Amino acid sequence: MGDPNNTSILQINGTNEEDNGGISLYAGDATAIDEAYLVAWLPAPSYGLKAVVTPSGNVNFLLNCLAWPNGTAYNEAFAEEPLSRAKIYDSIYVRHWDTWLTERKYAVFAGTLAGGNRHSLRGSLRNLITNITNVTRAQSPVQPFGGSGDCDISPDGSSVIFLTKNIDLPLANYTSAQIWLVPHNGSRAAVPVNAFSGSSTPRNARDEWHLLRVGQERDLRRERNPSNFNITAPDGLSLFVAGPDLGNERLFQVPLTASATFQPTNIANAGVVAASYVLPNGNLLSNEVDPELAGLGPRGVSEFYTAGGNTQVQSWIIYPTGFNASRTYPLVFVVHGGPQGGHYNSWSTRWNFRVWADQGYVVVALNPTGITGWGMTFQAAIQDNWGSYVNFAILRIAALFSPRPVFVIKAIMTNVCSQPYEDLFAFWEYVNSTFDHIDTETGIEAGASYGGYMTNFIQGHDLGRRFKALVTHDGMTNAQGSYSTEELLFNGTLWANRVNYDEFNPLNCISEWATPHFVVHNELDYRLPISEGLMHFNILQLRGVPSRFLSFPDENHWVLNRENSLVWHREIFAWINHYPGISK
Repeated sequence: MGDPNNTSILQINGTNEEDNGGISLYAGDATAIDEAYLVAWLPAPSYGLKAVVTPSGNVNFLLNCLAWPNGTAYNEAFAEEPLSRAKIYDSIYVRHWDTWLTERKYAVFAGTLAGGNRHSLRGSLRNLITNITNVTRAQSPVQPFGGSGDCDISPDGSSVIFLTKNIDLPLANYTSAQIWLVPHNGSRAAVPVNAFSGSSTPRNARDEWHLLRVGQERDLRRERNPSNFNITAPDGLSLFVAGPDLGNERLFQVPLTASATFQPTNIANAGVVAASYVLPNGNLLSNEVDPELAGLGPRGVSEFYTAGGNTQVQSWIIYPTGFNASRTYPLVFVVHGGPQGGHYNSWSTRWNFRVWADQGYVVVALNPTGITGWGMTFQAAIQDNWGSYVNFAILRIAALFSPRPVFVIKAIMTNVCSQPYEDLFAFWEYVNSTFDHIDTETGIEAGASYGGYMTNFIQGHDLGRRFKALVTHDGMTNAQGSYSTEELLFNGTLWANRVNYDEFNPLNCISEWATPHFVVHNELDYRLPISEGLMHFNILQLRGVPSRFLSFPDENHWVLNRENSLVWHREIFAWINHYPGISK
């Protein structure tokens, strides 16, 4: 990045000439990369370059890298190898996602290149996060999913703003975060601008996020929970906000003068905004269409709503290629993760519903209680309400004396906020009674993470008998075992919330487990440790339930390696296709 008038740039090489993990900075002209010249060598792996040309002609830039508690950059090539690999901790949050936590944390470093005919590094880089600590020590970008979007530099290069978790609260119990403002030259210590995430209470996987205009403390919150709002219009008068909205992720423009009640207008089409950038002329640049993906489109994808609890809940329905409405297809019934997550109008190499459909199924991807994009009330309704169960035998008796469908009677009888399991049963009842081309008798149910927990819960209840086979990917089997996870924000304390742990525990109904079950659980999954999957598989085997266990020693909560992904799909499809009699 650099001055758009002379196309000067900074380029980071993946490694330096010494090949010891450091990086090299180059400056040059975007139209003559071969003439770029070495500016500096930095002795540690660094990422997320951001740079601006200051009014004086210097270039102020930011990088991030791992740092020791004293603020110095960490380079594994230079670190002394300990004689013992023992880990010792004095507080919870000892590991996260797929990594054991250490004293090294990511930090934002600032540097300056002096202007002139050839740029040169002025002084050394400054750690802007050193000594920001209280209950916990600050880290930015926030791991494991934070990136260069967690920090930014002002247009004149004088100030830096960055995101951290809230240092005043235990990391394992809260998702609250803070924004900090600091001079680029480090002349003053960083100061917190606000508590970025609105909730300071534990037990929320996703708190309510806010937009804040720094300096005026103007809250630009919108209820559907924006997930990305670091795209500023060139005139500096508005933000472009990406956030979940009714099963899609939309792009919205929010004026900085907006009040907390402002309702922005969607400026994006259906789908999920993967990337966008505001050009100097004010136009928005979206990610280009890959010619290799030209055959993909909205064909074969639709949505429907049905009653759940006391509200309408949405689902996506995905048809196989060459779908023929005059014939029937077995059902694949997929429950989302989260639990405050959802199925969106998008696709990836993980849980690609078109790939599932093209095995010969119709896929129904459900969005029951807890999904983001339908407002905070619906999202928060799953808190302390992970499972729920209604006696559907009673509902069926009621249905004998009522012309209304069972799922409508259920909604009337409960007359409370949506319940996850009840929503799922309502979906199944609706599909069963509405779509002639879907064969529910040979249906398959599948879910990952929270969806895996719900699959395990379904296995012991009436809904579990409606499927020929079930698939759990990294799901919880023992509700009390959730204390072996890394973040304790979901369920409340075991001693104060014992009723919920007991009521929503899949283990309570293992005497009912009977449906064939495929279990996947990975060894690097610290979110839901592998013991949960092993426990589930062992119980299935001892009960004589047809079952198979798949585990990857090098995968975390997800399956990311391409060869592992091929094995995952091949093994699951080969196993489930046996039950509806699909041959491939």
